[in-house]
Amino acid sequence: MRNKLFAAAVMGASALSLAAVPVTVEAQSKRVLVCDKSVKKKANNGTLVGAVAGGVLGNVVAGNGAKTEGTVLGAGVGAVVGHQVAKKNAKKKQNCHYEYVRR
Repeated sequence: MRNKLFAAAVMGASALSLAAVPVTVEAQSKRVLVCDKSVKKKANNGTLVGAVAGGVLGNVVAGNGAKTEGTVLGAGVGAVVGHQVAKKNAKKKQNCHYEYVRR
């Protein structure tokens, strides 16, 4: 009789420990990479600077009758190039770190 009570107590304790496992898994934290949001802002600044520089350069390089077209084309190309360069440089200097978040 005593062995049966002991066996029942052991089985009950083991069942409780198995039920507690999902609770501890839910309580664990998850590691998340958090980065600075300045990449978009810097890329937008690069777009503006590139558009202005490209427009001026396009106006200077264009022929006599095509100053407007040269300015517009130069501004478009300059905006694309400025955006890509600024985005690449901003990603290199991006401030990222890990934070632990509870699930």
